[in-house]
This record gives sequence, structure tokens and C-alpha cells, in this order.
Amino acid sequence: MRDRRGSGTCSGWVMRPANGKPGTLGSLLQRGAHAAPALIDRGVTWTYGQLRDAVDRQRALLLAAGVRPGDRVMVISENCAAQVALLFAIAGIDAWIVNVNARLSSVELAAIAAHCGARLVITIDAGAAVFGALNVHCTPEPDVEVAALIYTTGTTGDPKGVMLTRANLLFVAQASSTLRAVVATDRAYGVLPISHVYGFTSVLLGTLYAGACVVLESRFTPAALLAALPGLTILQGVPAMYARVLDALGEGRIASTLRFLYAGGSPLDPALKGRVERAFGLPLHNGYGLTETAPTVSQTRLDAPRSDSSVGFAIPGVEVKLVGEELWVRGPNVMRGYYKGAAAVDAHGWFNTGDMARIDADGAIFITGRTKELIIRSGFNVYPLDVETAINAHPGVALSAVVGRPLADGNEEVVAYVQPRAGCTPDLHDWLVERLAPYKRPARIVLLDALPAAPNGKVLKHRLD
Repeated sequence: MRDRRGSGTCSGWVMRPANGKPGTLGSLLQRGAHAAPALIDRGVTWTYGQLRDAVDRQRALLLAAGVRPGDRVMVISENCAAQVALLFAIAGIDAWIVNVNARLSSVELAAIAAHCGARLVITIDAGAAVFGALNVHCTPEPDVEVAALIYTTGTTGDPKGVMLTRANLLFVAQASSTLRAVVATDRAYGVLPISHVYGFTSVLLGTLYAGACVVLESRFTPAALLAALPGLTILQGVPAMYARVLDALGEGRIASTLRFLYAGGSPLDPALKGRVERAFGLPLHNGYGLTETAPTVSQTRLDAPRSDSSVGFAIPGVEVKLVGEELWVRGPNVMRGYYKGAAAVDAHGWFNTGDMARIDADGAIFITGRTKELIIRSGFNVYPLDVETAINAHPGVALSAVVGRPLADGNEEVVAYVQPRAGCTPDLHDWLVERLAPYKRPARIVLLDALPAAPNGKVLKHRLD
């Protein structure tokens, strides 16, 4: 067993007032000057003063609707300024934010709403919030230190909600801001979904921590990113995003005002890293994290970019160790636990990531594989069981097995192997459109007479090609 601690200590990395308790999420909005830009949404600038006013109005509406501390409030939205204001308003009541991607299917959304016992479901469309019916049977949770409940899955009937506290979120927000050396004049591109912990904590909260500005984008397209570049100084994304930009651009150089490039959310292929660095003329920094760690565990340092595939060093205040080949993490970033789930953090505060790694003598971390079957597609987590459950519900399907296959850009595609029922040739396209978010749908569906199986009936996924 070997362990490493990130340089620095926990002290000074979480905002703590004189009473010693963690600050509130709302305290982030006090860090920006009243007239300074906080958000730019579809060409409209919201100053910090305007954002604070919007938060106050939304909080009043929530209170009038009957939202209480400890209630779960579910928000369905693409990235927009109204969504940001609503999330801070929920946090200001000490309710739990349950922010979910609007791209999820109705089945997935219903499963999350049922699992969290949402007091209120709010859908934001074209910048306007629509409040659903109040769930009078919702019971407030006593733990008001929990600020957000972020779901990593949602179609199996047993969704997994990660409970992140204010201290978790503020710790990573401060670390992200400090390690990127963000200043008030910076502008960060906010295209990563705020419903995902990477977009919420690292990009949104980490930028607001410095009193800087987030340029919001509801969905990624290479054209929109290239058009936004002249005004940006910070760009964070998943490797597949960079690959699509380079494919659209060709082999040309990209002129920009950027000072910082970062990739996370999925493995970074060294060849793609080199292409991106040549195109942008900047180092592409790399990092590693999970929803359960809010999300940042490690990151390459701004003043020491690396030419290899390392995900950098544990951020200050966070400890990592190897148990066998598995990476374990402990620190202020580690979640409270899974909502309505089994304990995931041991008695000493250690969390098993389930990922295989090696740690060099200098503390640099390299992720070498995954012990879980998790598929990472364009930065989104796809759990094979979710997809298999949707496929197996088709009346013409006997059995299915879903695996991830690596692509040249460091992304993964979802591949489904399907054993039809006798005499059936199931058409699964329309079936899955109604049941799965686009990023979860298989890129390829292969029909087989029989799936390879062990004597006990377990499907042997390693024999699928």
C-alpha cells in the first residue's frame, strides 16, 4: 500500500467564517463586484448584482411555493442564467439541489424524481421556469449540510444519487479557481452541462469563486465554440469536444485569447493531446475525478504542464493511496454518501474509486484502467445495466450485453450485443429513443444468435468483439 497527499493542507482551502462552519454557496456571489459580469447567456450579460437580485426573487418564489430546508428540489434544464439563479436560490433555503439534464428521457426523469422524493419539480424552457405540482408527501431531510444530490444513473429503477455537501462543493470550487489562477477579468466557457458535477463545480462555481464570468452555452457545437473563442480566457471540456473542434477545423492553428486549456471527464488520448496543443499553441492540462469526489481528485499544475498521460497530482488537501491496484481517495471533496444507498466511505474517510492506477515516486497519478464496467461517452457516465435494462424490456429481445469500445479520440462508444427471441428481429431504434438519453443510446447494435456465456449463464463480455 502506498499513499500520497496533495501538496498543501486542508486549511485555507474551504471558506470558513469566524464560527468555523463552511460558508454557503450564496457566499460565492458576494465575491464579484456589483457591476462586474457574472454570466453571459445567449449574448445577454448578467452582472453579479443582477444575478444576486434574480436569486432573491427565485428564493421568494420557492418559499411561497412551500419549499423547506431539507426538501429535494429537482431542476430540469439546459445551461442558462435562469438555471444558475434557481440553483443558488434552492441552496439559499438549505434545500437540496437535484439538477438533472434536460436530455434525459421521461422514464429516466420519473425514476430520479421518485427516488429523491422531490418536493417540487421545475422545468426551465427558453429561460422561463415552470413549477410543477408540490409533493405534499415529501419529508424534509435533517441533513441540511447536503447541498446537491447528483445522479450518476437513472433508468434501472434504482438510481444512484451522490450527496455532496456545501463543504465538498466549496472546497473544489476554491481548488479549481486557485489551480487555474482565475482572476476577475477571466471568462470561462460554460458549455459542460451544469447538471454534471464537472460543469457545476469546476467550471461554474470555480469561476464565480474568483468573481469572474462564465459564458453559458446550452449545447456544444464546434462552430459555437470557435465563434466564442475571441472573448474567452479559459476553456474546459471533455476530450471528445476537442476532437470535434479539430475535425471541424482541419490542421490549422486556432487564434484565441485563451490562457488555459483543460481536459477531464474521460481518458485523454496522448495523440489527441498533441494535436490540441499544436492547434491552440497551449499546453492541454489533464485531471481526474468522479461525481463522488465533487469531482476533482487530481490535476496537472498550471506552472508544470506534462507531456505524458498523467492526470497530475492530488489537489492540496486531498490524499490518495493504492490498495492493490485500486485508487482510494480521502479529503474534503469526498461525498457524504449515496442517497438511500449502502455506505460507500469507510470509517476512516477513504473512498474506493474502483479505478486502477499507479502513482509515481513524485506523486504523479496515472489511471491505468477501470474495475467497473462504466462507459464514459463524451464526458457522460453510461452504465451498461441502464442500457441493457431498456433493451431487455423489448418484447423481441431475449438477452443483451452492453460494452464500451474506445475510439481514436479518447472517447468511448456504446455497443450493444443483442440475442433476439426465436423468430424475432427487433427494431430497437425507436424503442430506445423513448427510453434513453441520446448519449446512452448504442452507436452500434449487433444481433447474435446467442451471447457467449459461462456454464452458470453469466454473459462473457470479454468474448464479444
